[in-house]
Amino acid sequence: MKQRPVLAGLTVMLVAVLSACGGGADKGSGHGGGGKGGAYSKPQSDQVRGLYDAVRHLPRKTVKGTRAHMVKECDPATRKVKHTSRSGSGKRKKTRTWYTTEHYKQCHKVRKGSERYTRVVRTERWCVRLDDVNGKAAKDDLWFRVSHATYSDVHGKDEHARVKFEPRARGC
Repeated sequence: MKQRPVLAGLTVMLVAVLSACGGGADKGSGHGGGGKGGAYSKPQSDQVRGLYDAVRHLPRKTVKGTRAHMVKECDPATRKVKHTSRSGSGKRKKTRTWYTTEHYKQCHKVRKGSERYTRVVRTERWCVRLDDVNGKAAKDDLWFRVSHATYSDVHGKDEHARVKFEPRARGC
C-alpha cells in the first residue's frame, strides 16, 4: 500500500517531463515558430506544386458485348416434413410421429437467349503534366491524375505557369 503514492508521484513527474519535451515540437511545424524544426514538420496535405507543362483528357472507353440472358424459373414441388410430439413422463412417456406434405416453389435460373450490354474498359481521366515537381528540377514530365475542376483551372493557364493542386493519383 505504501508504494502506490510513490508510483503515482513518479507517473506525474514522467508526464510532466514528457510534456515539457514535447511542448517545443510546435515551433517548427509552421504555426508561427521558427528554427530548424521546420524540416521535420508534416505537410498539411498531399498537394503537389510545379510548372504547368501539358494536359491530357482520356475519354471513357466502352465496348459492346453479349452475355447469356438468365431468367428465373420456378416449378411446384413437395417435400415430406416429419413432426413429433411427446407426452407423459417416466415410464409412461410416449412419442408420436407423423408426416405431412409441404408444397413450395423450387426456383433456378435458366438461359433464355442472349443480351447486349456496354462494358466500361477505361473510366474518363483528366491528367496534368508538371515540371520541377515540388521545387526539384530533376523531377520533370511527371503526370498526375486530377479532378475535372482542377483540369479546367490548369488548362486555362500559360505554359510553365506555377500551379498547385491535390492529385487523385500519379500517372495517367
